[in-house]
Amino acid sequence: GFQSAASIHIQAEAKRLAFEDRARYFADERFAKAPTAWLNSKAYAAERAKLINPNRVMDRVFPGDAPTQGDTTYFSVADSDGMMVSWIQSNYRGMGGGLTPDGPDGRTLGFMFQNRGELFSLTDGHPNVYAPGKRPFHTIIPGFACKDGEPWLAYGVMGGGMQPQGQAQIIINMVDYGLDPQEAGDSPRWQHYGSSEPTGQPAEGVGKLHLESGVPEATKQQLTAMGWDLGPPDGGFGGYQNVMKQINEQGRWTYGAATEMRKDGNALAY
Repeated sequence: GFQSAASIHIQAEAKRLAFEDRARYFADERFAKAPTAWLNSKAYAAERAKLINPNRVMDRVFPGDAPTQGDTTYFSVADSDGMMVSWIQSNYRGMGGGLTPDGPDGRTLGFMFQNRGELFSLTDGHPNVYAPGKRPFHTIIPGFACKDGEPWLAYGVMGGGMQPQGQAQIIINMVDYGLDPQEAGDSPRWQHYGSSEPTGQPAEGVGKLHLESGVPEATKQQLTAMGWDLGPPDGGFGGYQNVMKQINEQGRWTYGAATEMRKDGNALAY
């Protein structure tokens, strides 16, 4: 059920499993071939789902064995022709690299270089190990969802590692629990810390599961009984925006929009 311990437990465990695979396989595809088709297959999803105990948190999570072969800005926009764009930008930590390039006339061009090279691994043999000309791991994830092969949602939940966690919660709230885009965004969220990272940092036991204010007390008690280490409802739970394409009663498509109540944001029509 919605906001139940069972639901949050399964979602958070799925996050832990996914982040172990992220830490193991993520790399610039020009330098290391990730088993993308296998990772995205329904068969592998079913295999990983079997690892989740519905009544107890897993003590330790490992990546699957592949077959052998700073501050962020997000917006979504759509036009009258049905074109939809999901867009995100971030320099990573603080003001990025702190370097602003100059133009040919010596005047600054007005933007700063990013510093996401910090997210390389320095361990020899790791898929995400530093190399010249190689793109590092990053958390820039503009979300987009289709329904029946047609564009449906241009959406995102910015906030580092909260992005895949928050975006999954939005989809679950809308698809599984029938919430509209604004309800899906306003609902209390969870965020899990402590998974392995593509930089080579190992997992920290079961990590810590932070629940936002509004999650029922009974849910918290049940999650604790399952073995989760609950953290306080502080820190960021992401910044959400959403544009939804929908069909009205006359069979014509229209747009719906939602924005974040936790920070600056707006839903505008023109």
